[in-house]
Amino acid sequence: MHVIEIDFCDPAEAAQALRHLPFLTFLDSARADETLGRYSFVAADPFARLQGDETNDSWIARLKAALEAHRLPTVPGLPPFQGGAAGLFSYELGRSLERLPEPERNDLAFPDLSLGFYDVVVAFDCVQRRGWIMSSGLPETEPGLRSRRAAERGHFFESELRRAPGTFSAGNIAIDEWSSNFTKATYERAVGEVIERILAGDIFQANLSQRFEAQAPNDFDHFGFYKHLRKINPAPFGAYLDHESFVIASASPERFLKVEGDRVETRPIKGTRPRFADAVLDSLQAQALFESRKDRAENVMIVDLLRNDLSKVCVPGSVLTPQLCALESFATVHHLVSTVVGRLSEGRGAVDLLAAAFPGGSITGCPKVRAMEIITELERHARGPYCGAIGYLGFNGAMDTNIVIRTASFRGRTCVTQAGGGVVAGSDPRAEYLETLDKARRVFEAFGVKELAR
Repeated sequence: MHVIEIDFCDPAEAAQALRHLPFLTFLDSARADETLGRYSFVAADPFARLQGDETNDSWIARLKAALEAHRLPTVPGLPPFQGGAAGLFSYELGRSLERLPEPERNDLAFPDLSLGFYDVVVAFDCVQRRGWIMSSGLPETEPGLRSRRAAERGHFFESELRRAPGTFSAGNIAIDEWSSNFTKATYERAVGEVIERILAGDIFQANLSQRFEAQAPNDFDHFGFYKHLRKINPAPFGAYLDHESFVIASASPERFLKVEGDRVETRPIKGTRPRFADAVLDSLQAQALFESRKDRAENVMIVDLLRNDLSKVCVPGSVLTPQLCALESFATVHHLVSTVVGRLSEGRGAVDLLAAAFPGGSITGCPKVRAMEIITELERHARGPYCGAIGYLGFNGAMDTNIVIRTASFRGRTCVTQAGGGVVAGSDPRAEYLETLDKARRVFEAFGVKELAR
């Protein structure tokens, strides 16, 4: 590994400097935190790609084989993503893992899978404020050629970072004419249908979302939009992908799956309240969420589902819940967040874990497959990136991924953003509808939308 330590800068500046390179993947801890938002990574110009629509689970073997063929030891003292596969796992990838109905509409046809295999990663420790370029020399295998390629590629990226202009002025980032796949009345009616399914014993919970769509102007500045979004809604698991046929700007607060050594972690979010500018009202709102039996039940159900998913690939008895329904506050909402951990069984790795748990239980429901069938029936549209995952799987075995929420996805001029919530027996349809608007608020603010109709 050829390592160049560089001056620390805002990771978005590095992403801006490299965004002219193909297949940019920016994994952004805009909300710096010692344990959740410590590292940011910028990768571009991969030596290979894995993209497509997956009708079966053959992608699992292909991804495993590619990672194993380029296996690297972890270099101690550096950020965990030191080269590997990074990008998007769309929600529709779940259809390769379970027998599920096709959505009525899939007009945008985002790829189920879009990964680059990156030999160079620009990494930042946002807590210690340090930066590195890590260049592996892959896909070369002969030691001399690999060492030469690692140095050349590392210095190429260093020169690209140095050539970047010091200032960035965002272009047009305004979109104000949006339509939804639901009206307020039809969304509340759909929530009522989910409640009826629950009372009939069909499911315990389903995550129902509202899908907003608009046309971006021809001069829309995607990266400028993302920089504005991360400024007004900094998130520990943000991401910006420009994979040529689509762009994604995500301000996700939720970790899906992390692997470090043989240790596994997932952090489901269930339970939401909007924040208030008044400190007293905001504190009361947070306390009401923390004490809500309905929201805690919603969270615990998903914790049980994720414990079962992790147990498929973890050592028996190692799956534990060290944090249950903890209160965490973000820019516009309070959330209840739990943590589930485990230890991978011998011979199991990050790809096995991803296949065992995808898509995340917090954005599907319980039981998962039946909830996904109901989601497809009621939402009608393919979710695409929404509620899938973005992140990395390293050549060293490490993994970290988010849940794709608080996200705008672009294909051509069309932009889609979605927001939803877990519906349980005690849900109030009107409150569920308002929760979707609370969750979407900062994404729409980033587009210049002043107020959503409530």
